[in-house]
Amino acid sequence: MAPQREWFEKDYYKVLGVPETATAKEITRAYRKLARDTHPDRNAGQEERFKEVSAAYDVIGDPAKRKEYDEVRKLGPVGAGFGGAGGRAGGAGSPFGGSFRVDDLGDLGDLFGGLFGRGGDGRGRAGTSRGAGPRRGTDLEAELHLSFSDAVHGVTTNVNLTSEAPCQTCHGSGAQPGTSPVVCPRCGGRGVLDDNQGLFSFSTPCTRCGGRGTIVESPCSTCGGTGTQLRQREVKVRIPPGVDDGQRIRVKGRGGPGAGGGPPGDLYVVVRVGPHPLFRRSGKDLTITVPVTFPEAALGADITVPVLDGDPVTLRLPPGTRSGRTLRVKGRGVPATGGRPPGDLLVTVEVAVPARLSTAERKAVEELAAASTESPRAHLEMA
Repeated sequence: MAPQREWFEKDYYKVLGVPETATAKEITRAYRKLARDTHPDRNAGQEERFKEVSAAYDVIGDPAKRKEYDEVRKLGPVGAGFGGAGGRAGGAGSPFGGSFRVDDLGDLGDLFGGLFGRGGDGRGRAGTSRGAGPRRGTDLEAELHLSFSDAVHGVTTNVNLTSEAPCQTCHGSGAQPGTSPVVCPRCGGRGVLDDNQGLFSFSTPCTRCGGRGTIVESPCSTCGGTGTQLRQREVKVRIPPGVDDGQRIRVKGRGGPGAGGGPPGDLYVVVRVGPHPLFRRSGKDLTITVPVTFPEAALGADITVPVLDGDPVTLRLPPGTRSGRTLRVKGRGVPATGGRPPGDLLVTVEVAVPARLSTAERKAVEELAAASTESPRAHLEMA
């Protein structure tokens, strides 16, 4: 991926409020918090801030892009000085102290050449600019609210969003049906104009065609020549079992439309999981708190425990079970995926103390108190 000009202008770490040494988990945690706080559905007027946060996470939240971003920012925008059709910058008296080509930088030469519009075909020869070629569409983001059960088991559902999509009349060309875009007469289809200044040569987008390399003489009446129109879309999304709240699911090719025949971007679906009245999640395990009586805890008992689906299970309490003890029911947690074993159900026992006692109950408790010979606070007594 070629770096964007904004990489030199914006500190994405500062946008997310994390240091440059932040781990991937710290970056994700910061993004999720900011995304919740700035999402337009919750906070009107935060659209630009939300876009800025999403753009930052799209770069430094991706390990490969983050590595590239860090390397490019360390070098600074030196690519602006690589000019000429042959990609040379230097020579006798050059501030670079010698003659070299952008190509001598390997992959970074391609990165800087693409960023600053170097004329050439990527091998140091004059040719069609990258700016005139197909351009990938933008990535989009949408929220999907799921029930606790659907998040645990996985589900295939639809996400509704309003976004730019290829015009249904001109199919994305921007030209009235029966006509086609023509080569820009000013830039000859390159999409850029060169400005030679001595040792340096700068390329700027063509003002006639806007960098597309083509112009539309008979614009489409539906989209006005843009090739896109804003409309509602329904995208089918497969949510895998065990998805976590805040997790991003990538749907390839369902983002914004590409330009100049370029591929569409991707759609990132942010999952929001609703609470369950009984169960909670702990990784791939499900947790539940089950109240028991004092006699059940003291003497031991078989108790019935509900599960997320299916019939309840019977769990044996050993005699002397303390309040707060957690027992495990194997295989009744989040279902197995990818050959991995399923999670477990973790049952935490809570001894229930009645707020009111009947006459018979009070008498029995008093007799128990009289018969007790040990104090549970004996270890607290001072010597």
